[in-house]
Amino acid sequence: MTNKKFFTILRQLECLRVLKVLVSIFIRNNEPCHLIKMESTHFICYGLVGLILIACGNNESAQKPRLDQAIAVTVITAESVSMPVSLETIAQTEGAKEIEIRPRVGGILHKRLYTEGMAVEAGQSLFLIDPEPFQNALAEAKAGLLEQNVRVVRAKSDEIRQRQLLAENFVSQRAYDLAKADLAIAESALQAAKVRVQQAELNLSYTTVKAPVNGVTGRSLFSEGALVSANNSLLTTLTQLSPIWVRFSFSDNEVAQFGGHLNEKNVRSVRMILPDGSEYQQEGKLNFAASKIDPLLGTQQLRATFENSDQHILPGQFVRVRVTAGEFRDVYVVPQVAVLTSDLGRFVYVINEKNVVMQRPVIAGDWIGKDWIILDGLKAGDRVVIDNMIKLMPGKVVDPQLQDTSPSSQSNAASIN
Repeated sequence: MTNKKFFTILRQLECLRVLKVLVSIFIRNNEPCHLIKMESTHFICYGLVGLILIACGNNESAQKPRLDQAIAVTVITAESVSMPVSLETIAQTEGAKEIEIRPRVGGILHKRLYTEGMAVEAGQSLFLIDPEPFQNALAEAKAGLLEQNVRVVRAKSDEIRQRQLLAENFVSQRAYDLAKADLAIAESALQAAKVRVQQAELNLSYTTVKAPVNGVTGRSLFSEGALVSANNSLLTTLTQLSPIWVRFSFSDNEVAQFGGHLNEKNVRSVRMILPDGSEYQQEGKLNFAASKIDPLLGTQQLRATFENSDQHILPGQFVRVRVTAGEFRDVYVVPQVAVLTSDLGRFVYVINEKNVVMQRPVIAGDWIGKDWIILDGLKAGDRVVIDNMIKLMPGKVVDPQLQDTSPSSQSNAASIN
């Protein structure tokens, strides 16, 4: 017995129960009446029965749902689009140059000359180390240079004198050779004294720690008055923000989807998707591709560079990168809401020529904006349902309303091509 017949019988039994109660009340109220009135009583009872049955029948017809009513749905017509492989992955930004600022001479940190966290230019002074010891060392080196100059002058005079005496045979050849050797030693010592002066001047210049490139400074790790050691103490960091680099990787399976090893030649475009979901206005360029798969992670390490003149992107941010590469292929682009998931995989609802819903398994690729790339399962001309999905089931009759191809899909396909 169907549910419909079961509820119909229940409603009829309820009507009969009401009728029985009414008849019993009527008879009790008319027990003193004569036999002549019985015919009228029977007539009234039959009338009540008819009215109750009519009321029950009308209630049944009023409550009967319209099961054959078609559901209005919006559909799009599947059209193939030729595009290369496009995949997205998580990435992290880093400065194109991330420099550790360390002193080249040791001493007492005399003063910090910059504002922490602010941008600086190449050559701008950052720290000042107490210069007095190095000024003294420079003065000492210059004094030694002056002394050596005097010794060279004296050695030259001796060499000239010995050469003249040798010409007149007043001295031996050995005496002249000794004078000549003393001159050469004095000249060599003079060169060493000049180098010591240059090194003293260089050390004095190192007491002013300068920015090697344009960038943004970090927090100072030493306070004024602290003792710092040469080439060891980390004073601060300097990060170059423009251009900005983005590091990411693809698994070996994803690399296979691209058609093999990725490099600067076969990558068509690199796009960055910001944490808020918007796409960065500047297109990137691949500037590093590992020559092998990392044996520990099973991925190919990659890096792209983006212009960041307004410093909108900061190092350390987590973003997404969309890489387009490989050969062109025919695929279909449908809205994400049209692709559903079951125990057997992903599927879409399509409408046949009789406006009947059919469930079509598909192989989905990656996302492009708000759309799915369908690699297999659709063919040109298929009508794909994009709304009222929760009301649908295979075999359901619907009233399809055609929608034009979404602008987002066209723009996504155009940008990739």
